[in-house]
Amino acid sequence: MTDFLAPHHYLPHEAPMCLLESVVAVEQESAQCRVTVSHSGALAPFLDAKGDLPGWFAIELMAQTVGVWSGWHSNNNGEEASRVGMLLGGRGLRCPEGVFAHGAVLDCHVTLLMRDDKIGCFEGQILADGNVLASGRVNTYQPDNNELEQLF
Repeated sequence: MTDFLAPHHYLPHEAPMCLLESVVAVEQESAQCRVTVSHSGALAPFLDAKGDLPGWFAIELMAQTVGVWSGWHSNNNGEEASRVGMLLGGRGLRCPEGVFAHGAVLDCHVTLLMRDDKIGCFEGQILADGNVLASGRVNTYQPDNNELEQLF
């Protein structure tokens, strides 16, 4: 069993923008992270008046899970763990309920479909109590240091 650091150790995010609370698993081609929809958790600043998380956060939860996957692998390869990655977009994203209900424990899963030096495509799912609440594909881009200097 591997012990994982908190998600912010693998991401270039600081509070309140790190939306994940724990890393459950990272494997060669997949990752799972977890967060609870709660007024006392990482998602608190983003909850609506009823305490629910709007469904459009699904793409960012999936993207940050991809970031944890990438950061963990970079860290294990002796590279800088929290390199900046960019979400290019999503495809076939669905969140039928439109919200993630207050109190739900969200398990965010991503599985690598395709990757080259810079671009990746991942299948994502967000589950609670074994039920799929959101799904879709996320496309990511990891710029090198020269590209980052040009951007910023």
